[in-house]
Amino acid sequence: MYRYDAVDRLIVEERVAQFRDQTERYLAGLLDEDAFKPLRLQNGLYIQKHAPMLRIAIPYGVLSSEQVRMLSSIARRYDRSYVHFTTRQNLQYNWPKVEDVWKILAELATVSMHAIQTSGSCVRNITTDPFAGVAADEIVDPRPYCEIMRQWSTLHPEFAALPRKFKVAFNGAKEDRAAIYVHDLAFDLYRDQAGEVRMKVLVGGGQGRTPRIAAVIKDDLHWTELLTYSEAVLRTYNKLGRRDNIFKARIKIQVEALGAEEFARLTNEEWAHLKNGPNTLTQEALDRVAAHFVDPVLGAPSEAASQNLPTDARFREWMTQNVVDVRHPDYAAVNISLKRKDIAPGDATSDEMDAIADIADRYSFSEVRVNHTQNLVLPYVARAKLFELWAELDKLGFARPNISLASDIICCPGGDFCSLANARSIPLSARVAERLEPIESELGPLAIKMSGCINACGHHHVGHIGILGVEKGGEDWYQVLVGGRADKGGRLASLLGKAVREDDIPAIVEGIARTYLNQRQNGETFIDTFERIGAEPFKPALEISEQAQA
Repeated sequence: MYRYDAVDRLIVEERVAQFRDQTERYLAGLLDEDAFKPLRLQNGLYIQKHAPMLRIAIPYGVLSSEQVRMLSSIARRYDRSYVHFTTRQNLQYNWPKVEDVWKILAELATVSMHAIQTSGSCVRNITTDPFAGVAADEIVDPRPYCEIMRQWSTLHPEFAALPRKFKVAFNGAKEDRAAIYVHDLAFDLYRDQAGEVRMKVLVGGGQGRTPRIAAVIKDDLHWTELLTYSEAVLRTYNKLGRRDNIFKARIKIQVEALGAEEFARLTNEEWAHLKNGPNTLTQEALDRVAAHFVDPVLGAPSEAASQNLPTDARFREWMTQNVVDVRHPDYAAVNISLKRKDIAPGDATSDEMDAIADIADRYSFSEVRVNHTQNLVLPYVARAKLFELWAELDKLGFARPNISLASDIICCPGGDFCSLANARSIPLSARVAERLEPIESELGPLAIKMSGCINACGHHHVGHIGILGVEKGGEDWYQVLVGGRADKGGRLASLLGKAVREDDIPAIVEGIARTYLNQRQNGETFIDTFERIGAEPFKPALEISEQAQA
C-alpha cells in the first residue's frame, strides 16, 4: 500500500491547522454560516438531519490495520462507536461535534489520513478496483496512476471551485469492478501491441437526477499524458459547465448538450497547449510513486495451498461466495460482508473494526481494502489459512456467505440520517433481504441497490433491481427499476412503473425475482435473463401495489 512521504504529511498537517483556526473563528462568531460552509465542505464536514457528518477519504480504498484502529478509536471517542462505509470507498462518522472535527482530522493525520476534498465542487476521492495489484485478470496495476491523480488534484487551485463535484475512477483489469462508466472522468488501462500502457478515456457518466453512461472520447491515451489530458478535460468543463443551475452543472449535462464528439474536439483544443508540457509524466516520476507502494513479498508458489481444506458445508459455501482467486496460487482475496441481519449495510462498530485490524495483521499482511459495494476485502490471505480465518470471521458475524447475492444490498443512509433523503432505505433493505432469504441461493448473483433520494448514493440506477425513495403526501413511496449494471460498459436500469408504497416493496421485489426464475434458460443469471427478455415481463410484479390501492 502507499506510504506517505514528508510532502504528503506536511500538506495534511497544514490543512488541519488551517481548519482548526477556521472552526475557532466560526465558533467565536467571527465567521457566519455562509462563510463557514464552503470551508467545512472542503474538509468533508456536512450538516445532516440530526447532527454533523464527517466524511473521511480512503484513496482507492486501501487501509492499513493501523489506520483501521485509528478510525475505530475516533468513532469510540468522538462519535457513537461505529463507522459507515460508503459507495465511494470512503468512511463516514454520523455524530461528531463541529468543535471536535479539527481534533479528529489532527489524529487522522498521524496515520496519513484526511478528509480533504471529500466534499465540495472539486475532484473527489479517486476510486478503483478493490483487488488492484492482486487480481487474476489484471492487465495494469492502477494504483500508481490513482496516486498520481490524487497528488495532482489535491488542493489544485484551478479546480477547487468547479461547476459541481467531480468523480474519477480507474480500472486496470479485464472485468470492471470500479464502475467506470458512471463516473465524471474514468480511465480504462490496457497494453498496446508494443506492451505500452494506454488508457481509454471516458467522460460524462454519473447517476443522480439525470443518470448517464459515460462516453469514450479517447481510446489510446499514452500513460505519460494522463495529467495533461485530464487537465484539458477539467479546463473544458470548468469553462463551459453551467453554474446557474445546480441540477445541470455536472459534466454529464455538458457532454450530452455538446455531444461526445464535440466535447472531445474542445478537449483536444485545450490539450494542444498542454501536451508534452511540464505535466507530462516520465518513467522516473511513475517509478517514484510506484516505489511508495510497499506490497508484501508472497514468495514462490508451493504445495502448501493444495492441501485439502475441511469439508464443512458452511465453510464451503463461504469459499464459493466470498473468496476470490488472485494471481498467486497460494493466496486468495477474501470479502468480508458488511451486510448482516439487523445492521445497516456498510456499518461496523469500533469493537468490530479493532477485530478486523487484528485479523488483517494475522492473515493479510496488515492490509484491508474497501469496495464500492460497502464491503471489505482482505487482499493477501494464504489459502492454507482460509478455514482458520473463516472460523474467526464466523465468531464475529462477518462470515455471511452472501457476496453478490440478494442480501448483499447496497444502501445509502436514507431518511434515517440524510437531510436530502425523501424516504428511508435502511429498514426497507432489511425487509427485502428477509423476504428473499428462502430463495437467495437459487437466485444466484443479484445486485439490489437502494437510494433514499434522487442523488443516487445507493447506485439504484445501475442495480439489477434498483429501488428509489420518493416522497408522496408525507409518506415514503418508492420507484422500482430493473436491468441496470455497473460493469461491462454499464447500463441504466429501466423504470417499471409508478411509485408504490413501502409495504408493497418486499413482495414486488420477490415477484421480480420469481419472474426471473420462471424465465431463465440454461443457468442464466438475472442480468443475462433481463438482457434477453427486457423489462416488460417484470412489470406485472407491480400489480400487487395496484391491487392494494384498489
